[in-house]
Amino acid sequence: MARRIDVTGTGGVRLAAWEFGDPPKTDPAQEHNGTPGVLLLHGLMGRASHWASTARWLSERHRAVALDQRGHGRSEKPAQAAFTREAYVDDAEAALEQLGLGPAVLIGHAMGALTAWQLAAKRPDLVRGVIICDMRASALGSASQREWEDWFRAWPVPFATLADVRKWFGEDDPWVERPNPARGEFYAEVMHECEDGWRPVFEPDQMLRSRETWVYDAHWEELAQVRCPALVVRGLDGELGRAEAQEMVRVLPRGAYAEVADAGHLVHYDQPAGWRTAIEPFFDAVLGDAGRL
Repeated sequence: MARRIDVTGTGGVRLAAWEFGDPPKTDPAQEHNGTPGVLLLHGLMGRASHWASTARWLSERHRAVALDQRGHGRSEKPAQAAFTREAYVDDAEAALEQLGLGPAVLIGHAMGALTAWQLAAKRPDLVRGVIICDMRASALGSASQREWEDWFRAWPVPFATLADVRKWFGEDDPWVERPNPARGEFYAEVMHECEDGWRPVFEPDQMLRSRETWVYDAHWEELAQVRCPALVVRGLDGELGRAEAQEMVRVLPRGAYAEVADAGHLVHYDQPAGWRTAIEPFFDAVLGDAGRL
């Protein structure tokens, strides 16, 4: 089960956090006293529910909370809100403090991973470990941003049915090299039914505004400032290459490396069993006996 908890982000933006556990905790102040906290941060266009599988097994021993970041999922999407790196990092910081999770292990996918390591560099007192899932530290450049703009324009929205969503993102999307049902399911989770069909729960323009705040810059310096243990995880067919991943591990003061076979960019979604195998030892090392599942 998942329980919604409202969080106030920077600028007063209302954020939805989801605490996973079965049974749900009815008195967080008492139930979680001393329980190691985990904050899960999705990537661009993602939502907290994408972490459901991971969060459920983590909740056996930890307080596992996934955040719908600003502009995503059930969180607010104000037209004039800031979608800067600082805003995303400050939101995650606010979530840790308001939920009493810190010092926590942060798990981030793609954009969420960048938020995680930037927050770890900014507030080491709130972060005891970071898992970086398939996020590059190098600059992606202006060509990458233009490709994303073209890609959004290519979406055949509105989709008539969720089956059409799954088929387009899993098979027909020009970015798909071979059929990928998991990718289709991933995007089906970020659609909602409107009067004319199925549309994304986010505003594509806000996603592009969010993305343009990191694609033109490299983020190696911030990696070097992460003093807690950090695990870099990549899918063998993902966007983060092995050479860059290993360089990230070298730059991180306490970095480690793991990879997941038969996984693309959506590592935790493509191969949940392999993902769990890759990150469990990290929890053992960072949290000791409390981290053993």
